[in-house]
Amino acid sequence: MPDTMTLNILLPQRVYATITGVERIVAENGEGAFGLLPHRLDCVAALRPGILAYVTADGEHWLAIDEGTLVKTGLNVRVAARAVQAGADLPSLHAAIANQYLAIDENERAARGAMRKLEAGFVHALGEHHA
Repeated sequence: MPDTMTLNILLPQRVYATITGVERIVAENGEGAFGLLPHRLDCVAALRPGILAYVTADGEHWLAIDEGTLVKTGLNVRVAARAVQAGADLPSLHAAIANQYLAIDENERAARGAMRKLEAGFVHALGEHHA
């Protein structure tokens, strides 16, 4: 039997799943999709919202994940993500990504932009006060 990997999926508040017997994994980062096999070199990747696919002896499985980090060390792969959603079919998972995770990112970008403006205004006002 060929070597297989163990996939640990971690959420901020709990361990979502530990899957053994993983033959290969496909994930998405800013450059596109990439694959992992058991004897690939160790790596770290920043993941974007997308589909995480993995294959075990009983077939292919898919998860919609929010942005996170993937770390491969030896035969262990850890994925830490803000949110994960399992689904029976790819169209529903793609819809979940578009409706939930990408919308959250847009809201967070807007909030961060507003915070930058507030911080810049505060620094500017503080500079005027001390001048």
